Amino acid sequence: MRAPIELDLHLPSFNHPGVGPQDLFEKLVEIATTAERAGFTAVTVMDHYHQIPPVGPPERWMLEGNTILAALAARTSTINLGLLVGGVTYRNPAQHAKITTTLDVISGGRAFHGIGAGWFEDEHVAYGYAFPPLKERFERLEDHLRIARAMFTQDTATVDGTHHAVAGAFNNPRPLRGDIPILVGGSGERRTLRLVAQYADGCNVFGDADRARHLVGVLERHCEDVGRDPAEITKTAMWTLVIAETEAGVRAKLDAMRAAGWPEERIAAATAGTPGEIAERAAAFREAGIEGLTFSMPDVHDPEAVELAGRTLAPLFAAGR
Repeated sequence: MRAPIELDLHLPSFNHPGVGPQDLFEKLVEIATTAERAGFTAVTVMDHYHQIPPVGPPERWMLEGNTILAALAARTSTINLGLLVGGVTYRNPAQHAKITTTLDVISGGRAFHGIGAGWFEDEHVAYGYAFPPLKERFERLEDHLRIARAMFTQDTATVDGTHHAVAGAFNNPRPLRGDIPILVGGSGERRTLRLVAQYADGCNVFGDADRARHLVGVLERHCEDVGRDPAEITKTAMWTLVIAETEAGVRAKLDAMRAAGWPEERIAAATAGTPGEIAERAAAFREAGIEGLTFSMPDVHDPEAVELAGRTLAPLFAAGR
């Protein structure tokens, strides 16, 4: 079951111009339903408790990811929903599988399960979570992947892992599709992509088209080692997207990012251009073996910007849906 994230609108920030706390949820509903109409196949949020660098300072707003996904599930119809990605240190694996299954039931079978090894040590300290060494976090990630798949597919799940175990765990009602796609985030060549090859239905990598081509090759070699068909895995890349109908419009949006305090390195790293330019850059990722894009937009609060992004990129990545 491939991960259904061919075109994903990622929402890493909850601060929008002129939107107070009392209006925030309806603004998020507007963004999600606009994306749905514009041809996106997924909407994702982060799994953090306060804002992360370099997106913004820690005091910026942050909603709990699973809760807001469940709320959006009740107000949307076709778009898929998931964390990009959950932190393995924040929840017991069986509990997290239950949460995602609940989201699947609420949404009518539109949930996917995003998970990663976790990285933000300051957040762990602030909220009282243990932050094990990287080796242990990857061991916990493998436990999580084994337990989640068992919870999604078996009548009762029994898995004996290195740090986590389940013994006859029920997950009723079951996922509506009989399973839930699992996405592992990260570009680590030795461990992360190996776990993708062994256990996941999707991955999300970082870097330009050449870097993406290299990482797809690494994943394919891992798949060969474990006897997996790489075509079973949806391979996606992460962008920050700035799009406008004209070059002047693009420059105005980049200037607005500077005025809002975006670091110059983040602005330089954004994929910015007119629809034709963005489509050309996206085609380079397609040629590199990337089958989907997930991106944030600094002006995601503007329905016209979301619609333009969908019209530009859905024909390349979501035309068959």
